[in-house]
Amino acid sequence: MGAPGECFGKRAVWIKVPKEQATLVPVAIEAGFWYHHAEPSYLMLVYWIPQIPCTVPDNASHQVGIAAFVFNDKGQVLVVQEKCGPYKDSGLWKMPTGRINQRESIQEGARREVQEETGIDTEFLQVVGFRDGHNALFGKSDMLFVCMLKSVSCNIVWMAMDEFAAQPKNQQSKLLKDMIGACVATMDGRCEGFSATEMPASSRKPSAFYCSAIHTE
Repeated sequence: MGAPGECFGKRAVWIKVPKEQATLVPVAIEAGFWYHHAEPSYLMLVYWIPQIPCTVPDNASHQVGIAAFVFNDKGQVLVVQEKCGPYKDSGLWKMPTGRINQRESIQEGARREVQEETGIDTEFLQVVGFRDGHNALFGKSDMLFVCMLKSVSCNIVWMAMDEFAAQPKNQQSKLLKDMIGACVATMDGRCEGFSATEMPASSRKPSAFYCSAIHTE
């Protein structure tokens, strides 16, 4: 298999190799293709043709997660303890957190994660803020959306907000302290976050959700 030449005004060549034909991958690699990304059913390879800097977009650069701040009218918060992960056996009570699934909106993921971790059904209210970090799992960047939700379930054991915020880990970590402070300020009405609005589907794209700053009179 010869190396692709520049033709027809094209600058990149893509090969999507089904897993059933994975034996062809070494042939493509020898011809100058490189790995771009992989999914359970295929491997995507790419070849850059012209002798100029490559502008092929990188594979997905971020993993997206949520932290769910669930509160009630008494100023109490819903908290969990990790069974695994960095806070396992630390005694720390924390917000429910988790990763957003593919083709799942931020608010859908937030409600799902709370339900999976606590069995509690919630109503999504707004995005309070977000944190963007780097060099996370597999070298990806990590974006965490802090979401505010309200419980629609009964018979919940809550934690007092002051007790939650006063935990040593929450006081020692500037990130956690700032996140909790922003959530409390939003809960008290001292600041506003971002609401989520479903956008109608077009003929080419599915429906999507748009987050915008909440406007008050």
